[in-house]
Amino acid sequence: MQEIEIPVAGGTLRALSWPGPGPVVVAAHGITANALSWAAVARALAGRVHLVAVDLRGRAGSAGLPAPFGMAAHADDLVAVLDHLGVGKAPLVGHSMGAFVVAATAFHHPGRVGPVLMVDGGVSLGVPLTVEVDVALEAVIGPAMRRLSMKFESAADYVAYFTANPALGRYWSADLEAYVLRDFTGTGSTCNVDAIRADATDMLRDPLPAPFPLLWAPRGLMDEDQGLYRADQLTDVDAELVPDVNHYTILLGAGASRVADRIAALV
Repeated sequence: MQEIEIPVAGGTLRALSWPGPGPVVVAAHGITANALSWAAVARALAGRVHLVAVDLRGRAGSAGLPAPFGMAAHADDLVAVLDHLGVGKAPLVGHSMGAFVVAATAFHHPGRVGPVLMVDGGVSLGVPLTVEVDVALEAVIGPAMRRLSMKFESAADYVAYFTANPALGRYWSADLEAYVLRDFTGTGSTCNVDAIRADATDMLRDPLPAPFPLLWAPRGLMDEDQGLYRADQLTDVDAELVPDVNHYTILLGAGASRVADRIAALV
């Protein structure tokens, strides 16, 4: 794994690169996540592709990047990644909000995007337009949103906040710990709340068409039995249920090998 820096509008985007002899695939993470959410998938890929996962604008190593935020800005950043790598066109994969990001990239820059895979995101969540964005964020991502305003005395306390979530703690691993600590500033989360709100507004209010294959999780962000999607929401989607995973472990746990196989099939 290599850390790379990519010039984008307003500064430098940070990304992680897992080189391999296969072609480049660019990955985008969830709304309060970071590039290390793809670590288990990268290991399962075992070099079948050259996976490059970004820290999206406003998070982790890219936390200092300024506005504008939102899906169009992320789409431009992903194209800047391709430019930096000297790649004309590449497959994209996105998890959670990252699935909306890759759909937006395909919409705004169709000539630069190959096959697209969405992982537990990208399809409208059906939040009514009358619901305020902050209320919707609390309803959809709950503890992930609340931690952004919290202060923590140590890295151990920050990790403990995550392990208390049954969707994470009962499946805890070195990958999850590294992913969590990439987001820790020394007192709290790296995430720029303005970026989170702007991105959520696009994701919840105005999702772009996403006619792409979807892998989805049956369980949710607290390991509850109902995930982000129900089967009846996906009747018109090329959707594959990944059994016995939640919103996180589809990527950073038992689902990683299935996601890796589907990524390898894109190229």
